[in-house]
Amino acid sequence: MSKKYSQSLADELKPFIGPFRHDGSGEFHLKSHRTNEKGGLDKEKATRIVEVNRKRLNDFQEKLYAQDRWSLLLIFQGMDAAGKDSAIKSVFEGVNPQGCEVTSFKQPSSKELDHDFLWRSMTALPERGRIGIFNRSYYEECLVVRVHPEILAKQKIPQPLVTKDIWKERFEDISAMERYLARNGTVILKFFLNISKQEQRERFLERLEDPAKNWKFSMADIGERDLWAKYQAAYQDLIRHTASQWAPWIVVPADHKWFARVVIGSSIVAALDQLDLHFPKVEKADRSEFAKVRTALLAEESGAKK
Repeated sequence: MSKKYSQSLADELKPFIGPFRHDGSGEFHLKSHRTNEKGGLDKEKATRIVEVNRKRLNDFQEKLYAQDRWSLLLIFQGMDAAGKDSAIKSVFEGVNPQGCEVTSFKQPSSKELDHDFLWRSMTALPERGRIGIFNRSYYEECLVVRVHPEILAKQKIPQPLVTKDIWKERFEDISAMERYLARNGTVILKFFLNISKQEQRERFLERLEDPAKNWKFSMADIGERDLWAKYQAAYQDLIRHTASQWAPWIVVPADHKWFARVVIGSSIVAALDQLDLHFPKVEKADRSEFAKVRTALLAEESGAKK
């Protein structure tokens, strides 16, 4: 654990992580997770926590990059208007963009459809020392593709392989891939922004009424809203089968954006705190060379003054 943040940090953040983290142990029922949870906070207190977590994240990110051993993969999933974009923007405000990369996965291209369903995600994985953020991900292949069977029919999969077990098989493939990544030094956190249907309605109305947000709205969003129950069932099945100790799901209460950011930021900071991140130590011989260079640089200044 980081010397700077000690065990007290884990204790401090636990109330904002524990109730929402599912690592595959025990049963999982999506309906038991409230979308409007506030964690005993008000917006003002939550804002202070978010700001402190940003500073911690910035500190950890610098050490992660310098140490160049671990990488961090963050996956954001959720229904339309759940707040994925704004959460990413808020949580990572002030963090060095050179150490982070956000990838948004849209409808697959014809080239991507000529590969297996994980291929395009694998080419976007973070390098060691970096943070990779997936705004939607390979999990769409077990969500939108499952809810819309016509999409699966266009994926060029040999027909004998498209069986009733295909979703179970995809869950197994994803879990195996995530375990492989974890064994090679990629820390994985998966966030499902759990929004209520009523709150989504309010956010859609806001997008329609605010000209600056009109661009965010699509008529297709309404069509997907009509399939709400199917998506909720798909998410529940997905989380049940792909949550693990090495790649847990955080079911984020998303009706209040300010609390969602507390949960997300706290989960990321706590995970990084467990890695014992530190700046690389300089060898004694190198320090000796540094002293010579420093002396030479100071001599330049002295000579310029003369």
